Amino acid sequence: MISLNRWAMLALAAAFSLYHVVRGIMTLGQAGSPWPSIAAMALYLVATVISLWPTSPTAMPAWLAALNLATAVSVPLLVTSELDPLVNNGYATWHVSAIGTLMTIAVVRRQELVGWIGVIFLTVQSIVWCGVGTSVQIGITGSLMWVIIASVLTRSLVKVSRDAENLATAEREAAKWQTAQEAHQGERRRRLDQTAVRALPMLREIILSGGELSEEQRVESRVLEAGLRDEIRGRGLLNDGVRDSVLAARRRGTTVSLLDEGTIDGLPDDELTRILDRVAEAVDSTEATKMIIRTAPSDTDVAVTLVALGPSTDPAEPGDSVRLWLEIPRMESADAR
Repeated sequence: MISLNRWAMLALAAAFSLYHVVRGIMTLGQAGSPWPSIAAMALYLVATVISLWPTSPTAMPAWLAALNLATAVSVPLLVTSELDPLVNNGYATWHVSAIGTLMTIAVVRRQELVGWIGVIFLTVQSIVWCGVGTSVQIGITGSLMWVIIASVLTRSLVKVSRDAENLATAEREAAKWQTAQEAHQGERRRRLDQTAVRALPMLREIILSGGELSEEQRVESRVLEAGLRDEIRGRGLLNDGVRDSVLAARRRGTTVSLLDEGTIDGLPDDELTRILDRVAEAVDSTEATKMIIRTAPSDTDVAVTLVALGPSTDPAEPGDSVRLWLEIPRMESADAR
């Protein structure tokens, strides 16, 4: 529909513009010399054809706007130079409607200033040449009205287009927000269900025992509590393998801290799987009393840093010492190096 309307408008504008030239050709005999009018027709036709070229963008380029303005100045001067302002020239003053049409095209193609300058020059030149009354008779008011109507309609259409674009942007943002909210609520429900599945058996044991838990049950409760905390603070570092490895490490007595800063959320699934599998492998193979696993800053090549601490074997340096310092790179190529 948009393409058909555009072609119809171009055809109508071309036919209307050609009509002015035909009318001028029919009245060439009224001019003292036909050559200035012929030159004016040629200039007008060139400017009109380029302005109505079907593949042109909506916004008229500056060089074409300058050509149209030059045409609006040159054509009236050429045509009226061979006409008598004191007689009724009839259709010999074809240039008035022609320039009005050309300036209307300029306004529609987003060169409103050029359109107004051209039609104002045409008006002033006509009044100087033949007076106000005769200027009205030869159609100067019609040319002014075309430019005024074109300006009003073009501004309205631009505003409508801008409002439609803003509305589309707002709809996209609203859809994006709704999708994020649905994802957030889905993740929340999933974690609540997961928490319920993991915590309910232990809560049942606590209720049945009246709060009197054995040492083994107390240890298991602490392990469970730490696992639930991991789901909040270390969610991006968790998959089934990491959960199982961390659970086994805690049951061995190792304190494990998972800290996710959100810097690996955008990694491809295969790279994320490789990283987390490497974390699980490191947790399984390392004997330590304390482990800290956290995501690295997003501006580094490292995805995850794992630090394992254990009792120092050097009597001169009591306390914990680093048993393992592992940096897992973001990409597999970096890992291979």
